[in-house]
Amino acid sequence: MTQNTPLSPRLPGLPLHPADVAHRVLSAAQLRARGVSAAQTSAQCLPGGPWQHLLPGVYLLHPGPPTGRERLHGALLYAGRPPASARRAPAGPSDAGYGESMVTGIAALALYGFAAAGDVEALHRIDVLVPRTRRLRSTRFVEVLRAASMPGAVRVGELPVAPVERALADAVAGTVDAACVRRLLTEAVRDGHCEPAAVVRELSEAKLLGRPAVVGAVDALLAEGRAVAEARLYAMVREHGLPEPLWNVELRLPGGPRLGGVDAYWPDQAVAVELDARAPRYGAPGRRGRAEEDPQWSAHAAKREHLERLGITVVRLSPRKLRELADQQATVVRTALMAAADREPAAYVMVLPR
Repeated sequence: MTQNTPLSPRLPGLPLHPADVAHRVLSAAQLRARGVSAAQTSAQCLPGGPWQHLLPGVYLLHPGPPTGRERLHGALLYAGRPPASARRAPAGPSDAGYGESMVTGIAALALYGFAAAGDVEALHRIDVLVPRTRRLRSTRFVEVLRAASMPGAVRVGELPVAPVERALADAVAGTVDAACVRRLLTEAVRDGHCEPAAVVRELSEAKLLGRPAVVGAVDALLAEGRAVAEARLYAMVREHGLPEPLWNVELRLPGGPRLGGVDAYWPDQAVAVELDARAPRYGAPGRRGRAEEDPQWSAHAAKREHLERLGITVVRLSPRKLRELADQQATVVRTALMAAADREPAAYVMVLPR
């Protein structure tokens, strides 16, 4: 569509039935760029007219109810309007008009395909994320959320959307329904949208971990993440032709103390695999992003050092790498197994079911 393409049945040059949602919902600036004056726009939006006023400064170029996609596009146009001091430069006809704004919260999760978020067409509220410095009010179906530091947007179709972890945190912040929170967090991990650690980190940044609706949901999230990581580990071993290990076992010195559990163990090669599926830990509120001393990490490090002193090679695999770099992780494990022939024999350990 060019600047000379018709836009409307009554204004020479607007198409009668715009096929693209971006041509059915336009901002005042975009209409001006197409040669439509403010007076002409107002006339088109009179009762019984072919257009309607969807949001402040945003117009729907047909008289019927807006679709979910039209509402999303309109919300971004509203949130993306430049401040009055920056509106002198005319918008180009192809300018999307979104600025730095992006969809977040439940609406973003619906765009990502979350079943727990419902259908895009059924959304009653659309959360949009804008820089903290924007002076913009929530209005009608648009809820404006502000961020001190904007995340990088992900393109879902033609729309800029907050990353899954940020969208989840914004959705959780807007609900007190514990069952809904649990469904959203569990689906995020189960369907491979993101890793548990990233979600917990974002919830911590938003100071949401202490909410009653969140506490139990995070436990379910971590359990789901652990199960998903174990399934990926099983698949990696079998799909890449690695020898079958002993799964989920505890190692113990004969007549001595327990050495700890591992997720997979090859006794002939003295190689153990341990999934790093721990939840991240953070400092108290007011110390955002600053890690505190983690006893769980210290215990894992001590266990690994003890096993390696006994001649057992410990390979730590993260859930994210198992998801994104399974081939590479299989090579790491295979290399450790092959290197066993060149090492001194490991100490004898008992292997017990965990």
